[in-house]
Amino acid sequence: MKKMEFKAEVKELLDLMIHSLYSHKEIFLRELISNSSDAIDRLRIESLTNDSLKDISANWKIKIISDKTNGTLTVSDNGIGMSREEIIESLGTIAHSGTKEFISAIKSKEAQNNPELIGQFGVGFYSSFMVSDKVTVLSRRAGEPSDKAVKWESSADGSYSLDDAVKDTTGTDIILKIKEEEKKYLEEWEIKSVVKKYSDFIEHPVVIDVETEKESSVDKTKKVKTIEEETINSRKAIWLKRSSEVTQDEYNEFYQHISHDYMNKEPFKTIHFKAEGTQEFSALLYIPKTLPFNIFYRDYKFGPKLYVKRVQITEHCEELIWPYLRFIQGVVDSSDLPLNVSREILQHNSIVERIKKSITKKALDILNETKKEKYDDYLKFYNEFGKILKEGIHFDHANKETIGELLLFHSTKTSNTEYTTLNDYISRMKEGQEHIYYITSENFNEAVKSPYLEIFREKDYEVLVLTDEIDDFIFSKYDFKEKRFKSITKEDLDLKAEKKDKKTDKEFKDIIGFIKEQLIDNIKDVKSSSRLKESACCLVADSNDLDPYMQNLFRSMGQNIPDHKKTLEINTEHPLIKNMNELYKKDKNNTSLKDYIKIIYDEALILEGSKPKDPAEFAQLISKLMTENAQSKIIQ
Repeated sequence: MKKMEFKAEVKELLDLMIHSLYSHKEIFLRELISNSSDAIDRLRIESLTNDSLKDISANWKIKIISDKTNGTLTVSDNGIGMSREEIIESLGTIAHSGTKEFISAIKSKEAQNNPELIGQFGVGFYSSFMVSDKVTVLSRRAGEPSDKAVKWESSADGSYSLDDAVKDTTGTDIILKIKEEEKKYLEEWEIKSVVKKYSDFIEHPVVIDVETEKESSVDKTKKVKTIEEETINSRKAIWLKRSSEVTQDEYNEFYQHISHDYMNKEPFKTIHFKAEGTQEFSALLYIPKTLPFNIFYRDYKFGPKLYVKRVQITEHCEELIWPYLRFIQGVVDSSDLPLNVSREILQHNSIVERIKKSITKKALDILNETKKEKYDDYLKFYNEFGKILKEGIHFDHANKETIGELLLFHSTKTSNTEYTTLNDYISRMKEGQEHIYYITSENFNEAVKSPYLEIFREKDYEVLVLTDEIDDFIFSKYDFKEKRFKSITKEDLDLKAEKKDKKTDKEFKDIIGFIKEQLIDNIKDVKSSSRLKESACCLVADSNDLDPYMQNLFRSMGQNIPDHKKTLEINTEHPLIKNMNELYKKDKNNTSLKDYIKIIYDEALILEGSKPKDPAEFAQLISKLMTENAQSKIIQ
């Protein structure tokens, strides 16, 4: 026997499980049954392609054994089992990306009475210690001989033991030494109640031994007691039923089973349909109410469970759903795909493509219907998932206009709590306006004060305010109903006949050339601005450049973004620029001119949402000019 220490995060997790969670302890059984079901599915899938596993019995089941004499509860399955290395990796170390978030969340007062969180973070096995003093795991990996089993044992004291063992059957037995105060979980009625509540839809039979009385075959006047296995879950494949045959409670129960979203009693929307004809499949899909905690993680797994004739083929079939709909969860059951379908086949399969197309249409239709008929409900959904939904413009070109109709925007014609749609925007476009104009910013209040809006305010053109990091990347090439999106912070606004003529006189030619000469290392060009009406200057990017907001996002992710020089536009009607021009005419070698140029360049950087090139120097120059101005007033 070998004694080993838990990793630090497991120790902390176990301590929190045992001492911080008080209510709904019964979820430990839900988690163990769910793990057993996954183990059976893994073996069933592996046996399709692994010849050495093909003779394994298909009599899959999960058995719960209550031993009141010894005070133990056993959850046993005939699934894939675990090797010694897998047990160490799975039970001695937590390698889940959400572990830190779970530990953080579970420390909060709100979470201490919501152990439902456990199912969302994939650490359900450890919930066993909420009701038991000691946990023993006896496991034999499929394909291994009976004397290659492993015994794992721990009392949650910071360590666990590992030993060789013998096990006649493939699979895993988890034996819990139930705490004295939790003995109710050894009662048959309690076990049935918990299974009915949490695991009724598990596909594999969950069985217990039940004592019954039968007529004696020897003496028919007497009754004899017999022990028989009883299946205590309904195993309803409700996705194969017609929607009229399924109650809302059944839909909600299956949603909780498949999503582990125990914080919400029901989903935002249920999508249940059956396709017949050239292809046959059933789909039961759910749109949740709230964003899954890890949906923006790189290793987030999405896609519905894929079944072929009720046999689960894969846990997450990403080929069936677009990334922008990755919040949708559920089951798809096809009658046309082969049972031994591989990942490679799924990626290039016309049947899968048609199913994906059907799912996409159903999802977009139901969202569009909700937006039209229950706008307040749709608004709650959009506030949760809008950032993900708009990714569809980039991924799904065939539906980019349909997706556009689902999007909501703040604009210069709304407040920061109100939204407009693209159809409404187009209906308000001014005569001669050909484009949908937008500005990106970290927040609404900053955007509406931006100097880039000055010409648009004068013309009374509406500008959309986009505040998500990816917005410029998504919308910079987007057309909606033949109206191209255009960023107002970039060149070539193309205001057509309404654009004022640029100054052609030579009055500012020399000062513009001097500014360009001083800033040649930082800018591409200096031009007189037609967009500025009140501000002195602004920086304008090329039409194909990323906006500053997007550049900062990529840099925060550790990516190298090349610096693209921008054009500095100056407002020749502004008093500051006029004074600089007069000072240049009077004395082009005046040292203050160079200070003014540095200041207006840094001011332009600040106005676009960036930092001054040298914040310390910028502050010093401002202080210097303020001091000189104050002294001149004192002398006067």
